[in-house]
Amino acid sequence: MGEAGQCVVIEQDGPLALVVIDHPPVNATSVAVRAQLLQAFAQIDADASVQAIVLAAAGRTFVAGADIREFDFPTQDPHLRDVVQAIEHVGKPVVAALHGTTLGGGCEIALACHARVIDAQGKIGLPEVKLGLLPGAGGTQRLPRLVGVMAALDMITSGRMVSAKEALALGLVDQVVATDLRDAAKEKALSLIGQPIRRTSDLPAPSCVPSDCDAFVKSVQQKLRGQIAPLKATEMVMLSSTTPFAEAIRLESEAFEGLKHSAQSKAMRHVFFAERAVGHHPDLKGITTDPFTSISVVGAGMMGSGISVAALDAGLSVTMVEANADALEKGMARIRGLYERAIKSGRISQAVMDERLARLTATHDLGALAHQPLVIEAIYENQQAKKDLLQRLDEVMDAAGILASNTSYIDINLLAASTQRPDRFLGLHFFSPAHVMRLLEVVRGDATSPQTLARALALGKQLNKLAVMVGVCEGFVGNRILTRFWDACTFMVEDGTPPQEIDAAFERFGMAMGPFAVQDLAGLDISYAMRQRLAAQRQPHERVPVLVDRLVEQGRLGQKNGQGWYRYEAGKRQVDPVVSDLVTAHAGDAVRLSAEAIIARGRAAMVNEAAKILQEGIVPRASDIDLVKINGYGFPVWRGGVMFEAMQFGLEAVLAEAHKIAQDYGVTWEVSDALIEAVRTQKGFA
Repeated sequence: MGEAGQCVVIEQDGPLALVVIDHPPVNATSVAVRAQLLQAFAQIDADASVQAIVLAAAGRTFVAGADIREFDFPTQDPHLRDVVQAIEHVGKPVVAALHGTTLGGGCEIALACHARVIDAQGKIGLPEVKLGLLPGAGGTQRLPRLVGVMAALDMITSGRMVSAKEALALGLVDQVVATDLRDAAKEKALSLIGQPIRRTSDLPAPSCVPSDCDAFVKSVQQKLRGQIAPLKATEMVMLSSTTPFAEAIRLESEAFEGLKHSAQSKAMRHVFFAERAVGHHPDLKGITTDPFTSISVVGAGMMGSGISVAALDAGLSVTMVEANADALEKGMARIRGLYERAIKSGRISQAVMDERLARLTATHDLGALAHQPLVIEAIYENQQAKKDLLQRLDEVMDAAGILASNTSYIDINLLAASTQRPDRFLGLHFFSPAHVMRLLEVVRGDATSPQTLARALALGKQLNKLAVMVGVCEGFVGNRILTRFWDACTFMVEDGTPPQEIDAAFERFGMAMGPFAVQDLAGLDISYAMRQRLAAQRQPHERVPVLVDRLVEQGRLGQKNGQGWYRYEAGKRQVDPVVSDLVTAHAGDAVRLSAEAIIARGRAAMVNEAAKILQEGIVPRASDIDLVKINGYGFPVWRGGVMFEAMQFGLEAVLAEAHKIAQDYGVTWEVSDALIEAVRTQKGFA
């Protein structure tokens, strides 16, 4: 960075001016950057000795977006749209030299330049929808003029980054450079001296086929149900083909300001900051770790195969061990099948598949794990089976190796006692499918060492997972809350509300699937086995769901055998009269709840259990719970997570509802002032 407070520097080289943004860590478009950019371009425009300009950035990236902290306050002048307009209307050619990630406001700055040169490893995009926003500095109007309406709709409504290669193919950039980016940008700028300036806003309005646009709107409504920003962004992009640029820019700005103050954007900004806080653990500060180059997975079932693929995708070598020859071959076939589907969809090439499979070793020999730095046990969820296997693994592994269990519920401290390395033992709870799902619960046992935890969290980053560190309790964070939520929903059914009405209410709420559809997908026998395991610990007066157990005892296991809460024919979910009759017979004088009451009861159950988790210190932050529920359990991101949503709704009101429900259901939910204080004292809602 330049002198104190100086974040934009001008370097002149003959007729060329190099403008460098130097504002670590990601050159965000803060008010200081905006003001200094405006001043720099005004100065250069007035300097007759300068005939061309290169705009670049210092550090590891070009401008990677806005300073999101500013969104909670009135915008200070100059606005980014004014800076972008000023850059575009400079009377000399301006070439952007893009490296790292060019995102959000950085992309809008680049769109205003007269040409764009990008490093071969660079990526570019407009991810504002991920914050409940849309591009507000001309992005919805300039991008379609360069790449077309449909490509712009895809990029803006998904928020995805495109590679340098794709950006060139789309027409978003003019040149991809493997080396010497700034030299190439300078050469490009010098070649434009004396040529007509190509201003993006002056390009012809792009055409839009109405039927294509209508189909796109319907797809957005289906895929991003409940979110307002993607639909508003779609509307703005479509203006590019019908509305004069100046008027469309004004409407875009108004739309951006409206979204910035919306509840959805505030919630999604909460999630943004929560993700940056989740890895902050003061007791691990200063611990350095070496990246893993290889790991081993024991178990070749769905979870073991998925974990193996996640590691292969991240560039690691994997040894997959399975005692059963048939199971090992099925696991290998499953992995090959995943990669073959990726080839068919165009996501990877045959060469990439071959390279990844070359790093996979499949064996029956536990002795192959002797020198592995990390072994993940991923067999079926049975406490004794896991303990027996962990004891055997402990005997063959080097003393320095880390041993982990991929368990969803089982007490990590009990499993650790099966080994001679409790300090190098922990839980790594992957979510299915493990190669797709982003969440990873890193479960800290009582004896797990800080070094082991630091290495596990670093592995999460290597695997592109969102790693949330949690303490030991039944179900950890996600499944513990899910159990209470499912119980509350099942009680509603037992009291007369049909399961399909409860599912419909929560799907309208924003969940991808309702609780009973999810139970059928997971398998009703899974929760049945858990209830059987915990039966001895239950208080005699405690109410437990019985209707779901009747379904299991009648052989209704869910999608796996075509019947559970629903009947499945040709893969389609249908209401089953058998279940409807069973509900009616069980409920007697049925009490059918409204959608509002359904949501209130489900919310209260989740929040009450989450508050207890905070009170017990299972996680350090309320926002960590939000990340778990969003990334592992389908809670709508635009609501900010279960705890954020409760705070907006009124925490006392939610917990009061939980108290009422506990009385109605005869369940032992603890509801107290201590729970409210446990949440109030959290820093996750700044």
